[in-house]
Amino acid sequence: MSKTELYTDKAPAAIGTYSQAVRAGRLVFLSGQIPLVPATMEIVEGDFEARAQQVFENLQAVAEAAGGTLNDAVKITVFLTDLDNFATVNSVMERFFDKPFPARAAVGVAALPKGVDVEADAVLAL
Repeated sequence: MSKTELYTDKAPAAIGTYSQAVRAGRLVFLSGQIPLVPATMEIVEGDFEARAQQVFENLQAVAEAAGGTLNDAVKITVFLTDLDNFATVNSVMERFFDKPFPARAAVGVAALPKGVDVEADAVLAL
């Protein structure tokens, strides 16, 4: 099976040795997104909710570049440096997903790239 790299300038450029997303057959694997504003590559200003919103906007942009939406997601993983922010993540996710919601894992971590407090990745089935 071949794999195809996907890219959009509507999401932050990769800051390491990875692709924004890779398509393999009907599956699209979206790399973890942090709350970077694509145009500036700076962390979005505001509170945790603004940062979580930016994460899912970035994921949505990559999903659209793949020819889908976040409603095509079958699995989401959310990484949080403070699990007390979990309820806010749920609230933000309601803006991006319709039922049936994707499977999801929330993982508490000690640190994330660029010192952010939230990151999420996704797997789409197109």
